Amino acid sequence: MRVKKLQWIAVGSLRTMVAVVLAAGVLSCAGSRPAVGGGPPRGALPGPPGSATATGGPGAMQRLYGGMGLIASGGAIPFVSSVSFLRSPTADSTLALLAVSLPARSLGFAREGDRYAASYTVRVEVRQGGTVVRQIEATEIVRVPTFRETSRTDESVIWQQFVRLAPGRYTLAMNVKDESSIRASSEEVALEVPRLSVGQLATPVPVYEAIPRSAIDSLPRILARPRSTVVFGQDSLLPVYLDAVGPESPAQVQMQLIGDGDVVLWDNATTLPVRGTGHSATLGIPVGRMAVGVNTLQITAAGRTDTVRTRILVSLGDDLPIASFAEMLTYLRYYTTADRIKPLRDATPIQRADVWAAFLKETDPVPATSEHEGLRDYFLRIRTANVRFRDDAQVGWQSDRGIAFVALGDPDNIVDTGMIDPSARIRQQIWEYRGLRMQLIFIDQSGFGRWRLTPQGRADLENAIRRRLAEKL
Repeated sequence: MRVKKLQWIAVGSLRTMVAVVLAAGVLSCAGSRPAVGGGPPRGALPGPPGSATATGGPGAMQRLYGGMGLIASGGAIPFVSSVSFLRSPTADSTLALLAVSLPARSLGFAREGDRYAASYTVRVEVRQGGTVVRQIEATEIVRVPTFRETSRTDESVIWQQFVRLAPGRYTLAMNVKDESSIRASSEEVALEVPRLSVGQLATPVPVYEAIPRSAIDSLPRILARPRSTVVFGQDSLLPVYLDAVGPESPAQVQMQLIGDGDVVLWDNATTLPVRGTGHSATLGIPVGRMAVGVNTLQITAAGRTDTVRTRILVSLGDDLPIASFAEMLTYLRYYTTADRIKPLRDATPIQRADVWAAFLKETDPVPATSEHEGLRDYFLRIRTANVRFRDDAQVGWQSDRGIAFVALGDPDNIVDTGMIDPSARIRQQIWEYRGLRMQLIFIDQSGFGRWRLTPQGRADLENAIRRRLAEKL
């Protein structure tokens, strides 16, 4: 992985790594905000199948991130923030790593010579009761070489800072503002800072890169993943930084990936390398053993009850908020036949990674390449439909026009009768698929652009989808 800009700035006695622009092609990923004990609660996943979370409705990603214990804002400047806890040199304080992720497209870029630049400000306030115990305000400049990078929707801009706080309960307020406009977003959450005892493991931190620290009076060089997200079938390993400093730190740990229903998907013991006076390390967690949706990474010190956790989201890509493997299967309904999906549906949680790998091999239209072009294009159509047909239904890809577009692709020609006769009482769109020798007629009886198929068109579309899926067998 390549990082375009990595800048270290001195802030008081603590260093902060800010204004990091990730290279194009790096997928969004993040950490999580733990509760007392170094890990998030193991509650129910947000949004059952059929909910806004499952269908990609408004605010679905924010609800999904919030259910993971992250701080998520869906305002004018959408951002996701994580808070992780590490041991501090003194027993009366804990080191908190605040990390904020935002997409480049949320910032107002302007031409600056042969580059494009944008400026944003992050404001953080930590309160205890009516007392403000810490304030942070940082204004950063992001520079990218091409206009295309200004429209990225992934985790392309990361700001982070270490802060020392006394153990206890606080209110954390975060504000992110685009300096070229009045656009800003704010979130306020309760924050409980744990007391990390001597030898205790710190919060596992999903990262892009990390250079572990060798002593408690230094800081690790971390580039965090505030969204704690990887892409199923594309990412192979998730780097997770485990901070174990001091001569009392454990030399061995047991790692487990836990999915729906507390099913253990992966169990592995590892020896942590000696690093100075401790055993801090960057661990590689296999994405192929994770389930689609939210997983819990649990790490236990060998011979101790010391256990820490973090949440990891396995997605199918940006803007597809899938909280479970079962929800993923609903997205595949227009990609392949029910018979081919059945083994995926019948697989036990422990079998899913292997069954999914077999499914990818069977359905890959170009096996010679490392990328699955079929699923890449299919999910791109879903994302495109969610934007293009968002006025047709709550979720664009589930509208009549969205279904036709996702299952069959763009029509060869579109005739809009409203453009021919603006005074017509009923407006029609006629989609021509010449290769299928078919026309689909959509009617906008309301006049508000909510297009519906005619009964005959619906029957024709269903038949065309069955023929198209049969051709892939």
